Amino acid sequence: MTVRNPQPRPRHLLGATLIVSLAIGLPGQPALAGQFNSVDLSAGANAVTGASAEAGALARAFDTAAARYGVPRDLLVALGYSETRLDGHAGAPSASAGYGVMHLTSNPKQRTLDEAAALTGLHRDTLRTDSVANVTGAAAVLRSYADAAGLTAAQRGDINHWYGPVIRYGGASTPAVARLYADTVYEMLGTGINAGTADGPVQVAPRKVAPDRGALAGVAPLGSSGGVGIMSTDYGPAAWAPAHSANYTVSSRESSYPINYVVIHVTQGSYAGTVSWFQNPASGVSAHYTVRSSDGAVTQSVREKDIGHHAGNWTYNTQSIGIEHEGYVTQPSWFTDAMYRSSAALTRHLTTRYGIPRDRSRIIGHNQVPGATHTDPGQHWNWTYYMQLVTGGTTPPPTGWTTTVDNSTSGRFTASASWGTSTYSSQKNGVDYRYASTVESSDPAWYKVNIPETASYRVEAWYPDDPGYNSSAPYIIVTPSGNQTVYVDQRSGGGAWRNLGTFTLAAGDANKVGVSRWTGGTGLVIADAIRISRV
Repeated sequence: MTVRNPQPRPRHLLGATLIVSLAIGLPGQPALAGQFNSVDLSAGANAVTGASAEAGALARAFDTAAARYGVPRDLLVALGYSETRLDGHAGAPSASAGYGVMHLTSNPKQRTLDEAAALTGLHRDTLRTDSVANVTGAAAVLRSYADAAGLTAAQRGDINHWYGPVIRYGGASTPAVARLYADTVYEMLGTGINAGTADGPVQVAPRKVAPDRGALAGVAPLGSSGGVGIMSTDYGPAAWAPAHSANYTVSSRESSYPINYVVIHVTQGSYAGTVSWFQNPASGVSAHYTVRSSDGAVTQSVREKDIGHHAGNWTYNTQSIGIEHEGYVTQPSWFTDAMYRSSAALTRHLTTRYGIPRDRSRIIGHNQVPGATHTDPGQHWNWTYYMQLVTGGTTPPPTGWTTTVDNSTSGRFTASASWGTSTYSSQKNGVDYRYASTVESSDPAWYKVNIPETASYRVEAWYPDDPGYNSSAPYIIVTPSGNQTVYVDQRSGGGAWRNLGTFTLAAGDANKVGVSRWTGGTGLVIADAIRISRV
């Protein structure tokens, strides 16, 4: 994508320009081509290869590259961590032909590897296999995108202004997926990073972030109920982000073919990157569903009636549903409990719907497909645990369990005296709702819920909307692996249940969802009602 106007422009135009670029795929050359050639990597390379046991070697590579190209160091780390967990996989490519800790790509649509080579003068092989070079190349590419977007020196100094360059780096095909990609990076900045790597630890301290999304602020996050990011019609908890028509075959299953298998895959890439790759007509591949590592969120890309191109065997493609799981086969840290439980809930749904036996002859790995050249899901996938979840060995509560907590539900809602009460909006749930101004402390309003069993649940929020309400209200979801925060624009989409996502919630009666006052958004924060449903 190329942004045609390299001059500084008002901040509200940045997102609009990016959306135009997403829509029409403008070709172009990096703005800084040739300006940063002849990069000397000898000191950094020696630090990593000659003293890999020394803590912080990779961290110093980030420091050096960020300083050289004027890119925020923590942003650079967060982007790499969201793509690869800072593992270069010995130079092996991802499914979308991305390389190294920063996932520099070389595919028909996205060529950040080639751009990095032109900007730094480094050889493509070096950029693919050397972590220091890879980080350097990514910093050069990001800086070129910032200049093409017209960011001033002052704006480059504010991490929140880099949202547009991050979107361009990700190469998403649609605004909803672009926002998913960039929001993931900024969520990493908000929660902080403490990564142990082969080249030493890399850390990012948590911070308050308020990314300048430009026109993408008006694009509903993938899977929300705001009218842009829509939900799947096949599987309620899933978001819908359709694959390109070149990447699957339209069909009328089960009239045309029986559905006899569920095939388990690992993406060899990130969640957002995989969803985007399925939308790329050059990829030639697609799966029906993709599951995120951090929280088990699910996106559907191909309707169940249609044939995904995922198994590498036409007969199995016609008779199966493919489920991708974010991560890499060599890194067990991607396979979280939230991912296992969410995926197992989906597989239970599929096996029930199509009468598929719940055994390992019908729920199979990609490596079990006849003629397969892939090894996923690999040795780190815990088939024993997964099949226990699928067959109900953990005695999950019945699908369909749901509970609603309103701000007026006795004994179930707590908030400090700083939260006021209002009956102003006709969109309220119940008799009233609560409101508070923003402040640099959390002071959350809490919803207490008695969860019957540790499992995957869909969390939804109800609030009235108003132009004076908050543009980025933080909803806190308490999970066994830590609090997850979802930001909601309460200026629109109110008066209905809005899906915040699918999360693993622990059994027990405790505060499970909160609404915080600490946000970079503007306007009053609203706390009305939440609904939690077993999936």
